[in-house]
Amino acid sequence: MTPPASARVWLVDSQAVGPDALAGYAAWLGASERARCTGFVRPQRRRQFIVGRALLRLALSKLVGRAPAAIVVHERAGLAPALPDMADVGFSISHSGRWVACAAASAVALGLDIECVDPARDVMALAEQAFDVAQVAALEALAPGLRHAAFYRMWCAHEARIKLACPSGIAYPLEAEGLAGVLASASPLAPAPVLTLVRLHEL
Repeated sequence: MTPPASARVWLVDSQAVGPDALAGYAAWLGASERARCTGFVRPQRRRQFIVGRALLRLALSKLVGRAPAAIVVHERAGLAPALPDMADVGFSISHSGRWVACAAASAVALGLDIECVDPARDVMALAEQAFDVAQVAALEALAPGLRHAAFYRMWCAHEARIKLACPSGIAYPLEAEGLAGVLASASPLAPAPVLTLVRLHEL
């Protein structure tokens, strides 16, 4: 029997990355990534993108023992980026607000989603638009004080499985203060993944 795969999930505060460091990480981008990055109008989105690609390369560097700047990433319109010379590596990137997260593992497909929790959000109205009748009923059955956390878990699981392209993917909840997240995997992971807060320059 094949042993379960192991996945690592890193979380970075993109606002903590200074301008000089950001410019250095931007130099790692390939041609297709640079083309996409220049298309972002909002500075925050450009920052998220650069930090996400830097975090991806640093995560993969830990996984495969290759220098981050030497890792090739190709953009694909409407799809997740591709690693042309690392077909057996699973990875996923997600961002919400100032936070950027990346998951990586060998030989298993992954889908990651994180969301900043907004206590003022009308989660039942959103649930009625996004979820099926059974899921909405499950939320309605909860005490009002429990609905926000349950909604975000369901939402992140839904988004993570979409990224994984597998509705039956195994969902592993991830938690950090003010954040909800789920890592979806095509096969079991052991140990269960945890969200680890890091600084890029320390990886």
